[in-house]
Amino acid sequence: MGTFIMLDGIDGSGKSTIISSWVEHLEQRQKVFRLKPYWLTHHKHPTLQELESYDVIVSSEPTSVWVGAAIRQELVQNHDDYSQNTVVRAFALDRLILYKRLLVPLLAQGKTIIQDRGVSTSLCYQPLEPHGMRRADIALVRGNDFALTHAPHHLVITDIPVSSAMNRLGGRTEKQDNAVFEKASFLEDARQTFLSKDFQQYFTRQDTAIHLLNTDSSIDIMKKDAITLLESILHS
Repeated sequence: MGTFIMLDGIDGSGKSTIISSWVEHLEQRQKVFRLKPYWLTHHKHPTLQELESYDVIVSSEPTSVWVGAAIRQELVQNHDDYSQNTVVRAFALDRLILYKRLLVPLLAQGKTIIQDRGVSTSLCYQPLEPHGMRRADIALVRGNDFALTHAPHHLVITDIPVSSAMNRLGGRTEKQDNAVFEKASFLEDARQTFLSKDFQQYFTRQDTAIHLLNTDSSIDIMKKDAITLLESILHS
């Protein structure tokens, strides 16, 4: 069995920077395959055979193919046009396909998987949205329940004060998410959810180890702390 590491946290908390630093660090000694560039080029998932020679697979949710592409191109951009039930089930279906096609069989082959966001995001963000479903109900949706059954071995939560996150978000020009996710009050609610026992118990009862990573620091210190944590996880 391989090692499954999921990274999550509020927008502006440094997730993309951490993923990039992990990839750069691991590429010094292992073969790393990043799914997103493949998705954007080929518009499909790679086959298991294409990934056979790689040690580390870097994934993200939503994906950028099939249901994931519809989420990114339509649901995120026109969020208010769709019911909460539709949004929840779309994310869950994209997740189910990803897990069945790639993540579960790759873990069985002993690969290391690093994923940016996932079922943790759905359980945190979706209940906070207007007319949001209850977290317990979201967890039961097919795709989400499958992902929790195959929960990550490690969930790294990037933690940062909302004021610092907002300062970082203010400098972005390429951000595509619905603006609700970047409102300070929403981010504060999301941050407190990530830190709460009610949220974390969905993972700890599946024996997921929870790691809080303080990212309210300079880029260099954040990268150093992230790599130190990664090495401790991989050697645990």
